[in-house]
Amino acid sequence: MPNLIKESVRGLESLTPEDLLFTNREIFLTTGIDSSTSNELIKQLMILEKINPQEEITIYINSPGGEVVSGLAVYDYIELMKAPVRTVCIGTAASMGAILFLAGDKREMLPHTRLMIHDPAYSGGDMAGKKPHELQQYVDKLKQSQKIIAEIIAHKTGKTLEEVYEKTKEDSYFNAEEAMEYGLATGVVNSLNSNREFLIS
Repeated sequence: MPNLIKESVRGLESLTPEDLLFTNREIFLTTGIDSSTSNELIKQLMILEKINPQEEITIYINSPGGEVVSGLAVYDYIELMKAPVRTVCIGTAASMGAILFLAGDKREMLPHTRLMIHDPAYSGGDMAGKKPHELQQYVDKLKQSQKIIAEIIAHKTGKTLEEVYEKTKEDSYFNAEEAMEYGLATGVVNSLNSNREFLIS
């Protein structure tokens, strides 16, 4: 994609699309979540908050999810920020992608996007040869992550933990209207005004 030209007090500047969006306090999560993604997101959020701790930051999310620990690092950082954060689902926000979507003060979805929540699953490799106490360690860690994720969903939606567990025991998908009804989303984007700002229902 070609660079864009922007006029400033210093004259004409050549900016990448990502640079231009960043100057508008807009950042993207469009990959799986791992330590590299987590570090980059936190770094961008840190810079934008230092520039202006009162102005809103928008995170556009289209992510299949990923590592629980890496995702929770970003979630925790957003929760501690003074700057307001708006999250916008622009495709599918699944698994940890959905949890990061929930970090927003405003949580908005395009009309045909979807969220997916579920319990965390073991992804550490072959269990062959593991002793009972070693297997139990994995189960205990999974249950700990399950509780943390369920508590986040319950806190953001107003649902009880029992109601959340009932949803997360399987892959539960929500379209935009369903996400609003459940309390996951706070608005559905229905149009753009001339300045590309979202109009929310």
